[in-house]
Amino acid sequence: MVLRSAKASYRVVTLAQDLEQPWGMAFLPDGRLLITERPGRLRVFANGRLERAPIGGVPRVVASGQGGLLDICLHPRFVENRTLCLTYSGPGEGGAATVLARAEFRDGGGLRNVQPIFEALPRTSGGLHFGSRIVFDRAGLIYVTAGERYQMQRAQRLDDLGGKVVRLRDDGSVPSDNPFVGRAGVRPEIFSYGHRNPQGMAMHPTTGRIWLTEHGPRGGDELNLLKAGANYGWPLATHGVDYSGAVISPNKSLPGMEDPVRFWVPSISPSGLAFYTGDRFPGWKGSLFTGALSNNALFRIELDGERYVSEERLLVDLLPYIRDVRQGPDGLIYVVTHTDSGGLYRLEPA
Repeated sequence: MVLRSAKASYRVVTLAQDLEQPWGMAFLPDGRLLITERPGRLRVFANGRLERAPIGGVPRVVASGQGGLLDICLHPRFVENRTLCLTYSGPGEGGAATVLARAEFRDGGGLRNVQPIFEALPRTSGGLHFGSRIVFDRAGLIYVTAGERYQMQRAQRLDDLGGKVVRLRDDGSVPSDNPFVGRAGVRPEIFSYGHRNPQGMAMHPTTGRIWLTEHGPRGGDELNLLKAGANYGWPLATHGVDYSGAVISPNKSLPGMEDPVRFWVPSISPSGLAFYTGDRFPGWKGSLFTGALSNNALFRIELDGERYVSEERLLVDLLPYIRDVRQGPDGLIYVVTHTDSGGLYRLEPA
């Protein structure tokens, strides 16, 4: 079936339909695709099929609620060091927390030398709002999102790593130019704060700036441009309300806090984020793509520099719960759907 958008005609190809709640994707240099499954498995799609056996050596996760094995990202020097990074809800005294680990990927040998290098402390019980997206910037620094674990006050506390974006070196140490380094009582890992549950993050291919999507409550989902040391408002400023309909804050904007580049009311539940830089869809070049869990759609967003211009919904009601979106080395677009019998799909020109 040929589908039409404002600037391209395309078709959807089903690649696999037996994934259990897939969450994150990363392409290896040889074209194989690594896919995380939230219950705690790492799978490989290669040569047109999903390999039956999962990769060994994955760390133990708390696969409860929204927690489990979450995002995956290759180190920029993967060809040299065979290193990748994973995020997951890690167990410990007091509950679970978002954990970032690095590991070596060896063909035939699974993951080796798995080393947790960051944990969004304090741990807490409950299974909500882990965030967990990973992006490397051009300098090789790692950005990781951590949700506020459904405890909204944590997002504004600078001695707490919930509701933050952190920036780290690839060994987990803190860059000396992080915005809060040297401030008493403040966690130096913090790059920005006032976030609720950020589940999409991508680096702009031209500017190198980091873009972010996050879930609001009932309404108030956001597209943000990250700035060092900035406060993104949650829960003091929001366009959303509580799930009960109760007012969370009377303020949609406050002095000294960053307004979103785009907000959505009602919610679209954005998850996964990718800039399209390929040549297979010329009309989509430069667009930003995000899955929309509550819209059963893939959103294509057009920007003019740092300004939102427009958006369109693709795949409306064709694929349920798009959790992640990635551009493949072939210049095509890949998505996974977050269900118990989740699928891997590819968008191709028609």
